[in-house]
Amino acid sequence: MKKYVDYIMDVTQKLLSIDSPTGYTANAVEFICKEYESLGFVPTVTVKGGVIVDLGGEDKEDGLVLAAHTDTLGGMVCEIKSNGYLRLSPLGGMNPNNGEAENVKIITKNNGIYEGTFQLDNASIHVNGDYSDAKREYKDMEVVIDEPVKSEEDTRKLGIENGDIVCFDPRTRVTESGYIKSRFLDDKLSVGILLGYAKYLKEEQVQPQKRIYHHITVYEEVGHGGAASLPAGVTEMISVDMGCVGDGLKCDEHLVSICAKDSRGPYNYEVVSNLMAAAKREKLGYAVDVYPYYGSDVDCTLTAGYDIRHGLIGAGVYASHGYERSHRDGVENTLKLIAAYTDTLRKS
Repeated sequence: MKKYVDYIMDVTQKLLSIDSPTGYTANAVEFICKEYESLGFVPTVTVKGGVIVDLGGEDKEDGLVLAAHTDTLGGMVCEIKSNGYLRLSPLGGMNPNNGEAENVKIITKNNGIYEGTFQLDNASIHVNGDYSDAKREYKDMEVVIDEPVKSEEDTRKLGIENGDIVCFDPRTRVTESGYIKSRFLDDKLSVGILLGYAKYLKEEQVQPQKRIYHHITVYEEVGHGGAASLPAGVTEMISVDMGCVGDGLKCDEHLVSICAKDSRGPYNYEVVSNLMAAAKREKLGYAVDVYPYYGSDVDCTLTAGYDIRHGLIGAGVYASHGYERSHRDGVENTLKLIAAYTDTLRKS
């Protein structure tokens, strides 16, 4: 599986370099479609903007969807302040503590892209005596635009308006020891894993027993990514999303996490049991955990009324919704679990 893990690490870095906060995902979707096409598959873009791919398989009446999302956290301009700087409204669960002092891009609708930095109001420690005690909330944060603006009028002359998208720098880095560090591994690392699985099926000429579909969603971070576009005949869906790493959990960045329950309730007992059995059979590094503050695409699919079995797996990711970290071992274990679960695993 090494060459497929190498491919996943490479394609994930390329995808991370394409800004795609919720509501601004077309460029990432175009890249993903071209990648599936280069692998010999025919992706379809949904009306909503996501991607559906039929990977083949024998049983169309017992199909399986593997879902990941390419939308990320970000911000939207909600106010141009009197000093010319920008107040933001978050897109998804972007915590201002995690975004402070990060470089950003302001995507205007009519006049190109500007750069800036997301800062606490009055951000100079030598001037602001309350800097250390100030609570980081959006109402007390601003985007300092890298242009000579002094007023709201100056900023509007640049073409910046309320509703413009603000993208945070992912700062992607891969270490010699195999760690990948970046914002937005949630969930672009999983998109990379699904692309790697598609490459594996094509190059190894594997025909899965079940019909396999990929659904790359674009509104997961705001709660309705998986709420539509389930192909006919699908009876099961597994979200491939980040595995949680933190106090009280067994997972780390080297493992694949199997989620037994998240904040919305338990995952299908049969699916969880079968995922565990596949991991044990292949002697994979895995953990089974309960995520206390988490919801997934497949939760939304069930809420939308689809009658399916559901599961959730993912490579372990530390510091979720912040500057995240995973490892190629976790990628490999996740890829192998997908292959083993769908009865397509071949020894490499």
